Amino acid sequence: MTTKSSFSILLLCLTATFITPLAASESDTAKELRWAEQVVDGLLDGDDLWLEDGSGHEFLGILTEGNSTSGRAVLLMHGIGVHPNWPDVIYPLRSGLLNHGITTLSIQMPILANGADEREYLRLLPEVAGRIDAALDSLAAGGYSNVVLVGHSMGGSMMMHYLSGNPSSAVTSVVAIGIGAGVGARTVGVENIDALKKVRVPVLDLYGSEDLDTVLSSVAERAAAATGVPEYRQIRVIGANHSFQGQEAALVQNVFEWLNAQSRP
Repeated sequence: MTTKSSFSILLLCLTATFITPLAASESDTAKELRWAEQVVDGLLDGDDLWLEDGSGHEFLGILTEGNSTSGRAVLLMHGIGVHPNWPDVIYPLRSGLLNHGITTLSIQMPILANGADEREYLRLLPEVAGRIDAALDSLAAGGYSNVVLVGHSMGGSMMMHYLSGNPSSAVTSVVAIGIGAGVGARTVGVENIDALKKVRVPVLDLYGSEDLDTVLSSVAERAAAATGVPEYRQIRVIGANHSFQGQEAALVQNVFEWLNAQSRP
């Protein structure tokens, strides 16, 4: 765990790391570093935690510890092109779940330059598993054995991709917020639909009544694909848009109630 005062030194070290042959990342690492500098300098709660994805690439996480003796934690994955302290969805969940004593680890997902089409994000999917595995290993080392994955939008699609290839991963349940049929599904595939057919942990599919058309148009398709999921629940939050702006309390409450329901023996 770093301190804010040492961030400049760490930034130089990470820059050197990113240009070595080990880091064959498709993610925009320069943009990741710019986000990281902004996020770490502005952190009001939680601590920056640097993780390594197995290929030599280090990425930012924000660990916000609640009741560390409960063994329960949430791993948060943000939407397209942003960062692990994003003011929509991610920060409200970090702060709101902390009020309930729940630990969160929010991680930087692979990103592309501003203006990249969502279809271009398909090439980042191979980088997702290394980041999630590193985060899960870090939480396990901290004594957290009951981990729920929560992904928003593109982060939710990346999460579903991960679960489809890791059916026995150390995850107790998942919350997919504002996901459609898949990354670039309008033209190149239905990755989330295919992934749901392979998921073997409980899933909460949470979306807003004013969500994106791609989310709303695939509601029935997602439910039909989840027939093999041990428990699958869809919740529509009335009045919520894709970012749950103005509906943060409902967002936190629905996620918290799901966590409580899944933690019961």
